[in-house]
Amino acid sequence: MLGTMSRLWQTVRPIRFRLYLGLLSALTASLVALMIPQVLEYLVDQLATDAVAATIWTGGAIVLGLGLLEASLIWLRRTFAVAPSTTVEKQIRVNFYEKIQNMPVSFHDGWGSGQLLSRMLTDINQIRRWIAFGMIMAVTSSVTVIVGMALLWRSSAILAIIFFLAAVPVSVIAYRFNRSFSVLSRTSQDQNGDLATTIEQSVQGIRVLKAFGRGPSALEGFTEQAEELRQTEVRKATAIARFDMFMFMLPELALGVALLVGLYLTAGGSISTGQLASYFATATLVVGPVRQLGMLLGQAVNATTALDRHYEVMDEENRITSPEHPVRVDPARALGAVRLEGVHFRYEDAPEHVPDVLDGVDLEIRPGETMALVGVTGSGKSTLLQLVPRLYDVTGGTVTIDGVDIRDMDLIALRSLTAFAFEDATLFSDSVRDNVLLGADPMLPEDEREQLLDLALRTADATFAFDLPDGVDTPIGEEGMSLSGGQRQRLALARSIAAKPAVLLLDDPLSALDTRTEETVTGRLREVLDGTTTLIVAHRTSTVALADRVAMLDHGRVIEVGTHTDLLKTSPRYRWVIANQEEEARRDQDIETLTGELELSAIRDAAGEGEQR
Repeated sequence: MLGTMSRLWQTVRPIRFRLYLGLLSALTASLVALMIPQVLEYLVDQLATDAVAATIWTGGAIVLGLGLLEASLIWLRRTFAVAPSTTVEKQIRVNFYEKIQNMPVSFHDGWGSGQLLSRMLTDINQIRRWIAFGMIMAVTSSVTVIVGMALLWRSSAILAIIFFLAAVPVSVIAYRFNRSFSVLSRTSQDQNGDLATTIEQSVQGIRVLKAFGRGPSALEGFTEQAEELRQTEVRKATAIARFDMFMFMLPELALGVALLVGLYLTAGGSISTGQLASYFATATLVVGPVRQLGMLLGQAVNATTALDRHYEVMDEENRITSPEHPVRVDPARALGAVRLEGVHFRYEDAPEHVPDVLDGVDLEIRPGETMALVGVTGSGKSTLLQLVPRLYDVTGGTVTIDGVDIRDMDLIALRSLTAFAFEDATLFSDSVRDNVLLGADPMLPEDEREQLLDLALRTADATFAFDLPDGVDTPIGEEGMSLSGGQRQRLALARSIAAKPAVLLLDDPLSALDTRTEETVTGRLREVLDGTTTLIVAHRTSTVALADRVAMLDHGRVIEVGTHTDLLKTSPRYRWVIANQEEEARRDQDIETLTGELELSAIRDAAGEGEQR
């Protein structure tokens, strides 16, 4: 815990002065509050000997003044601490977002999105509450207890010892609580992250769940997860309740015993009535911080757990970074010559006995050439494409663009040379315009951006966007789920075209299109891609025909390179792969059609249920 908190202290360096002022205000307010019982002691003793009106008015004025001063100091504590803590919270959140944005794809492969989301929102909120309130009040409460115990000793050593004896078991209980509650807190926060991941996946896959009637099964699994979280929260609440029981019971027992002993001592003349009144007034003020220490201990455990989860992400090593002194590249002058020499790649979690996904690939794509990648499922075609913009990094060999090793380029500059259209089209909850122009040069004049948008949409046969309710300014749903699969894929293709890259990477971008639409798009791509180096993963003969040359991958290596016609003549293996892929393409199209019919049936059923209601 101390190591984690010390890292947090470094994080809050910019606002330390404000936190010091907040701490000073809180400490002063606490000490002012402890002065009131001392004034009370003086008043009681004075009234016992001589009830003078001036004494009463003077004492009352002093108590009122101390109360107003305490309230002002509490206001200052909030003013000094709250606003700066929100600034730090924002910066922590921005740094976290920047971190996950810069991390390679392999990082996201191993992390559930819900886990990252819970760390971004819930955990950072807990960190901010600890900065704004917990840290200051933990110090303030500790000082209040220490000074209060000294004042209790001043009033009566015997009564102070009684109160102190109650604090010993409280310390033991607090230590045991810290150990058990920290485990429960971490479990709860991890389960919250898993639950968020399940919700996100269910929302994203709602069409699949409905189409295949798996809603009840998904609900059953979600219920089990929610029940596990509920049981953990119940155990947390039980632990806190048990802890609070002792935190309330032991000080109250101590005060009860102190009252009996105090009355006996007062009757015997060992202490004055004023001292007894001062003792109980001070003890009442000290009991609050003692109890608060228990709450603050729980908050500290939660904050430490949140920080540990936060630093787990922040401490992840990013192996795909820009070099310290990158080679300068000019996208406007790039030719787009891509060369792979002895390229090896294996995933980080791959068992040792499993061979590399890419096992010594040698391939050259000439400037302006369209190269199709063909191979059976699992041959490494999509992986090879993702090596070019360094979504993954080669584990051996080199990839160059225009003779420059891509690892010697700045990442932003490299990715300005390339554009990618994935088979699984991902769109953002934004307008069609902003989705398509995502990779376009933001410095282009408005009229040129409009021309580029129009060209990209027409090339990808995505002119349906103009017929949407607000045209290209129509917001589309999350991940484009308000559109069909073919429409999403065409918009994703338009986005890659609008980026005007030197190297265009297409991972089977036409798989969701029917034959007629594919022919239309293919014909337009021939014109637009003229002069653009294109590497395309192809599963259909019509897509392969778009290419100038074809490279066939088999067992992680390029075994054939040539034109589609030549390879059909000379390579039995190529003919078999093409025939096999055509069969797969027809099967996928049948599944796509069946899924669409099931979705339509589910929508009609839902509409019928709505009418019955």
